[in-house]
Amino acid sequence: MRLSTAAEDYAAHLTQVRRLSPATVRAYRSDLADLARVTGDPDVDRVALEDLREWLWVATQRGDARSTLARRTASARGFFAWATDTARIDADPSLRLVAPKRSRSLPKVAPADQVAQLLDALAERAQDGDPTALRDHAALELLYAAGIRVSELCGLDVDDLDRSRRTVRVMGKGSKERVVPFGAPALAAIDAYLVRGRPALLERAENRGAARALFLGARGGRLGPRAVYDVVSRVLGPIVGGAAGPHALRHSAATHLLDGGADLRSVQELLGHASLGTTQIYTHVSSERLAAAYRLAHPRA
Repeated sequence: MRLSTAAEDYAAHLTQVRRLSPATVRAYRSDLADLARVTGDPDVDRVALEDLREWLWVATQRGDARSTLARRTASARGFFAWATDTARIDADPSLRLVAPKRSRSLPKVAPADQVAQLLDALAERAQDGDPTALRDHAALELLYAAGIRVSELCGLDVDDLDRSRRTVRVMGKGSKERVVPFGAPALAAIDAYLVRGRPALLERAENRGAARALFLGARGGRLGPRAVYDVVSRVLGPIVGGAAGPHALRHSAATHLLDGGADLRSVQELLGHASLGTTQIYTHVSSERLAAAYRLAHPRA
């Protein structure tokens, strides 16, 4: 069986059995397609460790980032482990494949007072009743209040909201469901959008296929991540300095929770992280902020 054919079988396994997100599956498929291209698409049982090392070397010469190389290494390891388990190959050639260490930069975080100011500005803009302005205010309030991913926000249906408890049911990575709380300002923005904004957007829909979606686009369909990114980039970019997407609000929410005394496990559950190690990056952000405040304020810093 050719490497490219086995890779497609593996992508189907990731989708149907492991139920990984479409974006994750696309990344694995892209990595393995690149491996097949560089190696000449041999039979999968003919791929050796030297071939994998050559593949990573080509990517290094191409200028791929260390994070990309680490992901490619993980893609190869996952694929060949699966190929071994399913008897497509006798031995796993990736067992001794070493991934480069990732350079981990701290996430961009906006100060809490400045996040409050931009949300207040969005609320003021929404007062004239413009449906898009009402939607943008509600979406960004919820992104920050609940710390959810943009894909999770765009996947929300109206029925996922529990307004009485101020919680939202979120479908996260790997189809893992969690219930996340949000605050009174987010509820007020969502209520205004549901009453004055969403019905007007829904009227623009050519069909009612998105009738269940909580957040709607300008044409009445389900709101897409690109549109959310554009809004966040426009209002948040100047605050954090440079490009800033919806994840910057998630980073900010997590950091502000830890700054306010929330414990790491609670933040992990809120964000839907599978590993506590992923959440621990925000403790470094909080430490950096504390150190900066100390250097500015203490007379003997």
